[in-house]
Amino acid sequence: MQDCPALFPCRITRYLPCLSSFCLPCLFPGQPTSVLPLTTTSASASLVPVGSPGLDFSARPRLRCCSSHSPSLQPIDFVRAHKNGLFPVFPGLPEYLFARGLIKVAIIIPYRNRHEHLKHLLFYLHPMLVRQQLDYGIYVINQDGEGVFNRAKLMNVGFAEALKDYDYECFVFSDVDLVPMDDRNLYRCFESPRHLSVAIDKFNFQLPYNTYFGGVSAMSKQQFLTVNGFPNAYWGWGGEDDDMYKRIIFHGMSISRPDHITGKYKMIKHDRDDHNADNPERLDKLSHTRETMDKDGINTLNYTVKDIVKDRMYTFINVDIKAP
Repeated sequence: MQDCPALFPCRITRYLPCLSSFCLPCLFPGQPTSVLPLTTTSASASLVPVGSPGLDFSARPRLRCCSSHSPSLQPIDFVRAHKNGLFPVFPGLPEYLFARGLIKVAIIIPYRNRHEHLKHLLFYLHPMLVRQQLDYGIYVINQDGEGVFNRAKLMNVGFAEALKDYDYECFVFSDVDLVPMDDRNLYRCFESPRHLSVAIDKFNFQLPYNTYFGGVSAMSKQQFLTVNGFPNAYWGWGGEDDDMYKRIIFHGMSISRPDHITGKYKMIKHDRDDHNADNPERLDKLSHTRETMDKDGINTLNYTVKDIVKDRMYTFINVDIKAP
């Protein structure tokens, strides 16, 4: 495997991942971030260009890890490097972001029995996050057992467990089957809660409805705590994202979104989990969000961690969330 040039050491954040047969990209000056080359041992390994629909889930990605002792995989001071002109400003990335250093972002993925989907997501997501110069960690929160699935509660668990691991300031909550199609869709937090997946191919790249907050979203630590996190009471499919939308609005905040070009996502086709049937109580619960939001959330979270595996590509947390 080739090393990055010594002048431009890779910034591999927390897990030193390698995807397929290639190492994560070096950041060379003067090249667009959407077409950064990959150091590779194969004949070719190309990135998906900005805005391209060419994500391919037909082939099984082979994931492995770089050696943690490679001399090229060493931290660098991005603020100093940027001021010295060693790194380009990313298209659409404001200069002021470099003044505060790398943003600490936790990617939270609620999960059960989706191993192939996870590999596809990581294959595309890791290089994008490195190109966005984030100090990030990926947390896969697995619901133990065969009980009714609870996506929202798993995301609350991910928030709580990630903060035990690192001082994160931003949290991106992502379904395992949604892959971003544009590098300019910034995985970071803004002044208001951010809905990132605004144009999914399943919905013909349109919002299914104006208050939709599902798929992939980003909230700062303070924003998440202000609304008391996600509700824990939504067992089965549907309703939890609409409840979060209401919590945000009821607390005087608004939703921000990227445009429909930047916010494109491709969904990996799959069958519905047999233990994730439609939640028949979701409409009734949604009608009482204002009364329940301060009594059901992070402040009432109850779970048991059964196992934590710290892989170089992600942290896998297996939890018992007391499913009915």
